[in-house]
Amino acid sequence: MDDKKIHIVGAGMTPFGKMPDRSVKDLTKEAVRKAIEDSAGSLEIIQAAWFANTRQPMLEGQNTVRGQIALTPLGFSGIPIVNIENACASGSSGLLQLVAYLKAGLADVGLVVGAEKMFFPDKQDAMLAAFLGGTDIHEISRTKKTVRELAADIIPDEAKDQNTIGRSFFMDVYAAFARLHMQIYGTTERQLAAVASKNHWHSTMNPLSQYQKDMNIDEVLNDKPICWPFTRSMCAPISDGAAALVVCSDTALSDFDRTRAIEIRGMSLASGMQREFSDYKNHVGRRAAMQAYSQAGITATDIDVVELHDATAFAEIQQIENLGLCESGQGGPFTESGATRIGGQVPVNPSGGLVSKGHPVGATGVAQVVELVQQLRHEAGERQVKGASIAVAENGGGFYAVEEAATMVTVLAN
Repeated sequence: MDDKKIHIVGAGMTPFGKMPDRSVKDLTKEAVRKAIEDSAGSLEIIQAAWFANTRQPMLEGQNTVRGQIALTPLGFSGIPIVNIENACASGSSGLLQLVAYLKAGLADVGLVVGAEKMFFPDKQDAMLAAFLGGTDIHEISRTKKTVRELAADIIPDEAKDQNTIGRSFFMDVYAAFARLHMQIYGTTERQLAAVASKNHWHSTMNPLSQYQKDMNIDEVLNDKPICWPFTRSMCAPISDGAAALVVCSDTALSDFDRTRAIEIRGMSLASGMQREFSDYKNHVGRRAAMQAYSQAGITATDIDVVELHDATAFAEIQQIENLGLCESGQGGPFTESGATRIGGQVPVNPSGGLVSKGHPVGATGVAQVVELVQQLRHEAGERQVKGASIAVAENGGGFYAVEEAATMVTVLAN
């Protein structure tokens, strides 16, 4: 990134959960209102907006101009509004584009919104079918076969015929990744459960979290089986929700409270590529992290707090390794040691993460940054990470060949 500094000056989000009576418009309105109020500004200060959403085309038929439909009635009349879809990385990709727009001098203050409505009780089949669009639909049969066979020999006999009905295709993908990691490094089911248990505990301190129930490791292990080695509480739920950020360049920073402004130090978006499944040093998450760290002038040892994309408990183990918080293959023991809990060496997902806070796909990347803004302002209440000054968000989306199709890593500082 160039020398022009970009700052987050407003952050807000809705509660996450299953909300059959709320619409994308309604959720957007609440998140935007909270972000604007947090900035102590007004709607008139926003000169451009990015709107992230993935499900409206499939589940509601609003296949274009979603941002204009959701934002114009709120008072954003005539400004540039850009719609973005990049699977689960949509929200963070929108933030990247807004930052580039501000750095180019095309505006001084902008807005990014992620809003998603995923829960439709009368459209259960469509809700699950929507996940298949997150990978190459022309290769879906081959992809399913590859996923089914990857490290399949370690699946216990009693788990080999688990019913595939009622779960996202991505749970099978992540289960295959987990099995390979278990086979290579000896990662255990109990270590996966330690991730989920930790995040469910964190979410008890987050009033906006979808789940707010503490679960110990044994309770996680004994929960409903989903796809070996995962139980239900190791997997992100179907969620509705929205999150928003007000972002400005140095030019406009004097219009806001500088003491609460959070600087965006580095951002990197990387795409999945063909490689060997076990070639973890070239994982898309690692490549994105190293590029973002280089921009920000930091190393992994400088990081105080992390929000990452734990669509399953295994994803957190994979990503703490990619982020360099521990060595490859040590994500399980590192988690089991308590290092990633609030009060530990480097707290991960103090919000509760996707598995407990919730995962409204288009909103997730923005919500991660909302949490980290609160952490860096030291406004996170019970879940505050003491002394946090450098924070990292990792947000992955889709599936290409052997890994996420897109991964964003963002470095923030107070």
